[in-house]
Amino acid sequence: MKKLTRLVVGCALLSMACLAVQAQEPWTADQCIQYAVRHNHDVRLQRLALDDCQTEKERAAGAFLPAAEGNVGGQYNFGRAIDPETNTYTHVSTFYNSYSLNVGIPLFDGFQRFNNLRAAKADMLMGRSRLAAQKDAVAQKVLETYMNALYYKGCIEIAAQKRTESEMLLRQTRVMAEVGRKGEADVAQMQAIYAADDYEVTRQQGLFDKAMLALKQLMNFPTGDALEIDTYRDVPPDIPDADAATIYAQAKSSDPGIAQAAYSLQSARYAFRASRGALFPSISLGAGISTTYYQQLNVPHTSAFGTQFRNNAGQYIYLSLSIPIFNRLQTIAHIRRQRDNVRRAEEELEYRHNELQRLIQETLTDLEQGCKETEKMRAKVASDSIAARLTVRRYEEGLASSIDVQTQAVALLQSKAQLWQCRLTQYYRTSLLNHYKGKSLWTE
Repeated sequence: MKKLTRLVVGCALLSMACLAVQAQEPWTADQCIQYAVRHNHDVRLQRLALDDCQTEKERAAGAFLPAAEGNVGGQYNFGRAIDPETNTYTHVSTFYNSYSLNVGIPLFDGFQRFNNLRAAKADMLMGRSRLAAQKDAVAQKVLETYMNALYYKGCIEIAAQKRTESEMLLRQTRVMAEVGRKGEADVAQMQAIYAADDYEVTRQQGLFDKAMLALKQLMNFPTGDALEIDTYRDVPPDIPDADAATIYAQAKSSDPGIAQAAYSLQSARYAFRASRGALFPSISLGAGISTTYYQQLNVPHTSAFGTQFRNNAGQYIYLSLSIPIFNRLQTIAHIRRQRDNVRRAEEELEYRHNELQRLIQETLTDLEQGCKETEKMRAKVASDSIAARLTVRRYEEGLASSIDVQTQAVALLQSKAQLWQCRLTQYYRTSLLNHYKGKSLWTE
């Protein structure tokens, strides 16, 4: 029994350890994006807006159903009034109680309900496109912030490596000062260089912490929980082998921003048609039933409630024709507003097309230029590395000063940081261009 208990406890501890290891696994950019599109506040608000569109669609569909209404009323008459039994004037106080139930449905209203329903359906599709566009915006922002955090993480490693080299050179300078090959000024200068490198590591760590806080805020990730990002593997996605026109032809059919503008135009056109329907006559059909009960307060004998309820019941049916003549230009003003909405939606759709073309061309140009800059920076880093090693060798031989060593080391540090930034920027722009080609940054 004790062995079994120990086995169960051991398995439980092993499972907890495995869960802890899994919880500490670094997050990739895709994982951060997927988490963000599910938990981001703006995305959640857009989902609620989509629910409003669904509710409006149901309301527009319900306008085709008959409307039923029931009424119950009661009143006391004091003084002179009509006797409901003899239809003559009387001074007896009377209590009246009325009941009615009527059902009505519009037969024709200038196709207002039909166009309102079609507009509501377009609004529903526009809401879905708006939600997808919001997810795209969040995904792009998360990817950009993730690359920014990776940049500072890499800068920490670069600065820490330089600090290690400065520490080794400081120790070497102290040994050389003990044997008389260097002076105290050289030791003091190397100590200042090491202190500057140590400060740079601390500064980059602070920038990295701010970038991670911004990433958590975008993801709506608990700020108190640990979030470790994955290391960059220097394997950028495949660069699309196509020109801007080809990519635009693929992007305009899948871009949620353009779809949102197109559905907005469609909704505006239906709303404009519905507003013009108010100029036509409307026809309504209805039917109902009503009954009453009365009691004269000063008369001891009154017919029973059930008897009056049956005897006083009446049914009716009606057909109503309403012709709009003049409503102080309210209908005309509403039509003009809806027409202006159509024009604004057309301008918005044209702007979205032009903006998408500009973004694709800009991203493609930046990517081509970034590839060239990356190759140039690789060559510069190689040259600065050789120059830094030679300067250190000359410093060891007494042919260079500590200032020369610091100058070359700073140049190498800046070159490595710029190369690191070029690589991350290339990854981001390539992912963005693949997104324009139809590869979504997020999945449901």
